[in-house]
Amino acid sequence: MDGCRPGLRRWRRAFSPFGRGTPRAPIVGGGNIDITVPTKSTRRQPGVSVPRSTTLTPADVTVVKNIPCTNAARTMFDLADVIQRRPLERTFDQAEIIEVFDLRALEDQIERNRTRPAARLVRAVLDEHYVGTTATWSELEERFLALVREAGLPRPEVNAWVILPDGGPPIRGDFVWRAEKVIVETDGHRTHRTRQAFEGDRRRDQRTSAALWRPVRTTWRQLERAPEEVVETVVALVSQ
Repeated sequence: MDGCRPGLRRWRRAFSPFGRGTPRAPIVGGGNIDITVPTKSTRRQPGVSVPRSTTLTPADVTVVKNIPCTNAARTMFDLADVIQRRPLERTFDQAEIIEVFDLRALEDQIERNRTRPAARLVRAVLDEHYVGTTATWSELEERFLALVREAGLPRPEVNAWVILPDGGPPIRGDFVWRAEKVIVETDGHRTHRTRQAFEGDRRRDQRTSAALWRPVRTTWRQLERAPEEVVETVVALVSQ
């Protein structure tokens, strides 16, 4: 393992912490390799961060491509020491989507690591966040979700499917207020600038409007330069 002796457990903040890549894997750190050492060793290597732990157990370890790695629960717990709350929520959401989220394992990590700052953050997210409900696909969606929370709007469904009565294929809305029949789409230039995407967006809006839904589209430019415009629009629609 690139010169690292047995007993070291590897995890990497620069990619999904679960040993597999998906479109929703949150990028939560830099490019250094992080090696958890289950001792009080002081050995250092260039380009390698070496967190030390006396609570790491064999149950915290899995093997990926013949490399011993911390499992999903331990990795998420360790991440809570180096990232803020919202990235941790996204990580939990990602874990739920790819079916590696284990509540009991995280509770065990809290119990065994009570004095670490991570314990308080993980406890707060488990108590206050509905895991799996805010799985955003982009930073544009993250920006809009932050505005929703700041405005005190009711919690929307994120990347949720809507079945329309026209018999056509279901529509996935970026943000869905189902009871109010409001759908907000965050249109990034890279994915919505093609002719096919442009035409598809218009057809989606026609179908949702015909079913008495109210589609709203916003862009990165608007969210950066005039966020109050889209917030006021959504507040008005959701309040009706």
